[in-house]
Amino acid sequence: MNTDTAIQKILDSYEKYGGINRTETENFPNRQNVVTVIQDLQCLIYPGFRTAEQLDLQNLQYVTGLRVNRIIAMLTKEIQKALDFVVTQKNGIPGDVIHSHCYALAEKTVQALIGEIPEIRRKLQLDAQAALDGDPAARSKEEVILSYPGLEAILVHRIAHFLYINGVPIIPRIMSEHIHGKTGIDIHPGAVIGESFFIDHGTGVVIGETTIIGDNVKLYQGVTLGALSVKKSLMNKKRHPTIENNVTIYSNATILGGETVVGEGCTIGGNTCLTHSIPAGTVYTQDPASGAVTCKKIKDRK
Repeated sequence: MNTDTAIQKILDSYEKYGGINRTETENFPNRQNVVTVIQDLQCLIYPGFRTAEQLDLQNLQYVTGLRVNRIIAMLTKEIQKALDFVVTQKNGIPGDVIHSHCYALAEKTVQALIGEIPEIRRKLQLDAQAALDGDPAARSKEEVILSYPGLEAILVHRIAHFLYINGVPIIPRIMSEHIHGKTGIDIHPGAVIGESFFIDHGTGVVIGETTIIGDNVKLYQGVTLGALSVKKSLMNKKRHPTIENNVTIYSNATILGGETVVGEGCTIGGNTCLTHSIPAGTVYTQDPASGAVTCKKIKDRK
């Protein structure tokens, strides 16, 4: 097959199978633009940590203003595309009025996200402190900010979750899957995560869409907070567990089910599988050879 014939067959496949996002139609968000926005947001949250830039008291305001305006312009456009796409899927090709409404909604949402940045930074400082307190290998919060994949994953999650709960389609998933590919940590943007959250090591962690995690929770690598069933009919149901405050879950533990609640102060041992609720203050372990479960109450500490 010569080159011209091969090219024509590729073009024909675009028409036959779809999967092409033509720029002039603006019918779907651009992944690279969303990734660029993520990188700008990371720099906005931790200026000077992500890129080689000269920052001082004189230029910080200028650099911050420039970055904020770039985020607003690019993210507004990408959210507008996502909203237009959803409207198109439901109602056919959107008219100018719908298109204008999507832009206004996108702009309002992005402005709200920019307004939320100080609160996101506050939570991330608590997350960084949790890593410093919870990992003997950590020497400073700055080290955590620079090098810990768990903090990077939760940073992007806190942004994606804000967009998710404010009704933005598609974009939050692009964000979460980008950071999933980079860190090996898969957090659905719908998951609700409290303060002082620490993922140690992180590779292979999966946190499902309807998971609820309280404050001061620590996860190790390979932990799955998943669903008992993946039936499509359960789309709008709570399918993933609730983890209450002050819980530690060790490596490769699997906790499944929307009705499963891990009570406050519990410790879940490594390589365990849990599909039912356990009360507060419980240590839950499982023998790897026999599968025998030990579930004992932690004695009250005075």
